[in-house]
Amino acid sequence: MSRIAFIGLGNMGAPMAQNLIKAGHTLTVFDLSAAALAKLAESGATVAASANASVKDAEFVITMLPASKHVESLYLGDDGLLAHIPANALVIDSSTIAAQSAIKVAQAAQAKGLSMIDAPVSGGTGGAIAGTLTFIVGGPKADFERAQPVLSQMGKNIFHAGDAGAGQTAKICNNMLLGILMAGTAEAIAMGVKSGLDPAVLSDIISKSSGRNWATELYNPYPGVMPNAPASKEYAGGFGTDLMLKDLGLAAEAALHTKSAIPLGELARNLYAMHSASGSGPLDFSSIIQPLLKKSG
Repeated sequence: MSRIAFIGLGNMGAPMAQNLIKAGHTLTVFDLSAAALAKLAESGATVAASANASVKDAEFVITMLPASKHVESLYLGDDGLLAHIPANALVIDSSTIAAQSAIKVAQAAQAKGLSMIDAPVSGGTGGAIAGTLTFIVGGPKADFERAQPVLSQMGKNIFHAGDAGAGQTAKICNNMLLGILMAGTAEAIAMGVKSGLDPAVLSDIISKSSGRNWATELYNPYPGVMPNAPASKEYAGGFGTDLMLKDLGLAAEAALHTKSAIPLGELARNLYAMHSASGSGPLDFSSIIQPLLKKSG
């Protein structure tokens, strides 16, 4: 088993860290939340006084942070995390950030003789708890292979997408499509309901026809159709609207960098931006159906 430093114990990071503890690894953790640290301590982790202190003697360093600015702020600078990580450690950043930020930090790590991969995840909080996440990795193949035994104890599917930043790019491509699919599914179901159709019957028809997709099969946006979906729990938990908006923003940023046309991605970003501005930012992203169900007049 390995000595692992884990930084970032939010809704995703905490269960990922707990799964590593269950697998027998020795974890030293750090987060700005005292409550999050206390919970991991109860699970058997050692709490560090700072992020820099957490990486002492670590064989693997894993970070799960909110955005590009947090990752760059943590790792870079004269007293950044890269200056404290042992030379033989493998750095794994599982945050979802801009590909250019991932490349920037990976290059800084390489300049210090450190090995680093970007390994964003898909699967949500449910996947993090169950240990069935999908990891999408960017970085050298040798580092990917070295990381696999650790990643496999937090996830079920592990892909090597390419060089540094490729994991982030693939993740954003997937999430842009997810946002588009959910918005389209919400429109179709809302129109059917307003036309007098039963949402469960319509969803079943779609899921067995050419319009079927992940939302109709596993994550229906209409309340009551799927008991375990966030829609049936007042859109609590799951993948927040603001998180989807963030990822669609990263997709727009990537499109600008590569001069790619993403008309549907931009439309979806605007829809989620309006939904967030209405006060629905903390709700699951499937709540995009709510404004479509409102009666006019």
